[in-house]
Amino acid sequence: MGLIILVVTGALLGWLGTIALKIEDGRAILRNVLAGIAGSLVVGIATSGGVFLGAIRGSTLLWAVLGAIVAIGLYNFVRQRAVR
Repeated sequence: MGLIILVVTGALLGWLGTIALKIEDGRAILRNVLAGIAGSLVVGIATSGGVFLGAIRGSTLLWAVLGAIVAIGLYNFVRQRAVR
């Protein structure tokens, strides 16, 4: 159950990130969602001690949210630097 929560949290944050950044390109939206999922999973699993199939703690969820936000921010920063 915890794994599903981390994936959904990352996907929602990735999607909200595209809305906040006003991204219209469909491929960029998918990339932001995937970056959010990756950040959420990596940080969520690291802070839960590797236990992600059972229940998830509130602190783990907060860290996962932070991880997803950082991953989305880094992805968009690198993408903008590559365009210039």
